[in-house]
Amino acid sequence: MRTWRFSPVSRPAEALDEIAQYDLNYDPSTTGGKGWHHDRLRHALAVEDPGAPEPGGPWEIACALVRDYEFADRRIMAAMFHAQAPLVGRDMVLEGRFLVLRFPMGVRVDAEVDETRERADGTSERVWGWSYRTLEHHLERGRLVYEVVKNTTTGKVEFVITGVSSRASIPNPIIALGFGVFGRFTQRRFYRAVSECLAERVRDVLEGGDRPVPDPVGPDDVVRAPSR
Repeated sequence: MRTWRFSPVSRPAEALDEIAQYDLNYDPSTTGGKGWHHDRLRHALAVEDPGAPEPGGPWEIACALVRDYEFADRRIMAAMFHAQAPLVGRDMVLEGRFLVLRFPMGVRVDAEVDETRERADGTSERVWGWSYRTLEHHLERGRLVYEVVKNTTTGKVEFVITGVSSRASIPNPIIALGFGVFGRFTQRRFYRAVSECLAERVRDVLEGGDRPVPDPVGPDDVVRAPSR
C-alpha cells in the first residue's frame, strides 16, 4: 500500500485484504524506551445520574459512536473496515489527511475494554472501549486506546485517549521531513479534534438527532467512517 496519495483510497476492500497480511511495525516490549511519546487526554462529554449507565444515555451513545469510529474528524482522519468483523482483530485502513495529501495506514484492533474500575479516591468507573496497534508501512509505531468512562458516583461521562507512539521509518525523504516537522503537532490536533467531535455528536443524538453510522463504500460490508 502506497504511503501517500493525492486521492482517497478507491478500492477499500483490496486495501483491507492487503493489510490483513501485515504484521505489527514495532515490538511492543520496547515502548518504554527513548523516543516514545506517552499521551493521555480526558474530555468531558456529559453528566448522567449516578449509578449504572442510563439506557440510551450519553455513555451508551458515546460507546456506539466510538465502536463505529464515528467520533473522528474526517478533515484529519477517516477509517475503512468490515462492519461485520468482530471488534477484536478488526483490521482498519486509516486515511490521514494533511493539506492535499492522504496517507493510508493499517491498524489492527488488539483488545476490547469492558470493566468497572475502582479509583484511588474511592469512586468507581464504568469503562468501555478498544485499542489498536499499528501495522507495517504506518507512519507511526504504537498503540492507541479509546475509552468511554462514567464515574458511577458523580455521573460524569468522559472520553479518555491513551497513546504510546513514536515515528516509524519513512523511506520517502520529503514525507519523512514533513512528518518530522508536523507529525507531533498533527497528532495532538487529532486527539483534541476527536474528543470535541465525540462530545458534539453525543449532544446531537441526545437532542433528537439520528446517530450517525458508517457509509457503505465497497462490496459486502466495507464501510467508511465518520459519515459526516
